[in-house]
Amino acid sequence: MTSDTGVDEDVRAAVVPEATTWAERLRRYGYQALPRTDTRERLVPPFPRPRGRAGAAAGWLGPVLVAVFAGVLRFWRLGQPRAVVFDETFYAKDAWSMLRFGYEGTWPDRKVTDPQLLAHPQVVPLSDTPSFVAHPPMGKWVIALGEELFGLGPFGWRFMTALLGTLSVLMLCRIGRRLFRSTALGCLAGALMAIDGLHFVMSRTALLDIVVMFFALAAFGCLLVDRDRSRARLAAALPTRADGSAGPDHDTGTYTRLGLRPWRLAAGVCLGLAAASKWNGLYFLVFFTALTVLWDVGARRVAGADRPYEAVLRLDLGWSVLSLIPVAVVTYLATWTGWFLSDKGYARHWADGRGGPWSWVPAPLRSLWHYEYLVYQFNVNLHSPHKYQSNPWSWLVLGRPVSFYYETPQPGREGCHSTSPCSQEILALGTPLLWWTACAALVYLLFRWALRRDWRAGAVLCAVAAGYLPWFGFQDRTIFSFYAVAFVPYLCLAGALLGPPGAREGRRVVGAVSAGALVLLIAWSFIYFFPLYAGRAVPYADWHARMWLDTWI
Repeated sequence: MTSDTGVDEDVRAAVVPEATTWAERLRRYGYQALPRTDTRERLVPPFPRPRGRAGAAAGWLGPVLVAVFAGVLRFWRLGQPRAVVFDETFYAKDAWSMLRFGYEGTWPDRKVTDPQLLAHPQVVPLSDTPSFVAHPPMGKWVIALGEELFGLGPFGWRFMTALLGTLSVLMLCRIGRRLFRSTALGCLAGALMAIDGLHFVMSRTALLDIVVMFFALAAFGCLLVDRDRSRARLAAALPTRADGSAGPDHDTGTYTRLGLRPWRLAAGVCLGLAAASKWNGLYFLVFFTALTVLWDVGARRVAGADRPYEAVLRLDLGWSVLSLIPVAVVTYLATWTGWFLSDKGYARHWADGRGGPWSWVPAPLRSLWHYEYLVYQFNVNLHSPHKYQSNPWSWLVLGRPVSFYYETPQPGREGCHSTSPCSQEILALGTPLLWWTACAALVYLLFRWALRRDWRAGAVLCAVAAGYLPWFGFQDRTIFSFYAVAFVPYLCLAGALLGPPGAREGRRVVGAVSAGALVLLIAWSFIYFFPLYAGRAVPYADWHARMWLDTWI
């Protein structure tokens, strides 16, 4: 049979073989394949090119301005209220004791001690008799630095937590910039955390959880830098095509060694400091170790390895574990130096003269192990009921915030300008619209991670899981919603993750602007609840109007 063109179809079939792929068949209908992507850019997506000197400086200028805004909020009237707020009665005193002895001494009953610390002249009834404490020393050393600089008073014991809260906003801006390849979105994430009520309250209170958050976030940032640098080494090792681009290469992905990775070592130090502040920092060590190994698998797969898991097992896994876990352990032990050097620290000489199968281990280390066992027993058996305790299921929806401080100033006193008694409260409550929006954002991230394989979504979800999921294993323990401050940064990153990873800077900025109304509502929510975050006296009716849920009272 002859076609309209005069060519025999049997001859045509012999000369032009039938298309064997969908792409070839679709070309008949005008389909054009996408241009080959450069594997180097897949490994390390480029940052947007700055425009002029102002654009080059924006990568730091924007984050610094957001951090300055956060710092002004956190340091404004930091010494007010002049009171021992919630668990400051433990950590502020322990920090001062560690400055004096290197370990936690003994204080009289808080009802006696707290007024003495706030009196003029001040009385410090501290003795060198060791006391049992339930948390490692690093967070208290951090608080102690502020007390060394500014004295044993509300401003002194809150100074360092306010500083870490401010610096964490700066870090989050830069982390978001690296994660999203967008300065605007990084600054958006930082700004959201600057106006989060829980982060604000915890930054202005001498508790340990903000310290855990800070060091865990620093570790997350270090691992992001390590991810970019290790993938850049793989990209540099790829052979170049004739057109100057690079494609996957089996030998490069399978056999290239990534060399020394100092940012991973820095992450190990930060994770050790997080665990040395409070034990829930250990979960970040576990989750982040798994995360960085999976990042290595993904990098080698993109670079061309046919068996990326095998390549990582042979070349990367051992160094990953050694760079994180042993470094974290050594860092953790180093924070106990004051206890090791003391003679009176609690259980310091428990192992002296004791035999047994572990007698070859130095006595100070065995004594510390015994002390840690006592701490573990205390923490898992802490079942004393508390009116502000809550179940982790309610944390994301702000079911039961914790009241750190509540007074009823009389008219004309302590900032009460009402004709009737006022309410003065510090409520550890996340900014409601921010947290409720973050719940929806986490669902979106699950979609992007599970169905779109967006590594950014997986990274944020991993960090949220590290700070959140372990608490579900302590259903019978007395726990509080303010522990959630450890994963607040990642909720803010979730809220700032707009669009697919390949979206251009302009498109993502448009997406951010389109969400401006929501951001303004979140800012209004923070302003509306600000008196409850900062401990400002307001008329009772105004205070009650802010109790949106009955469980907040």
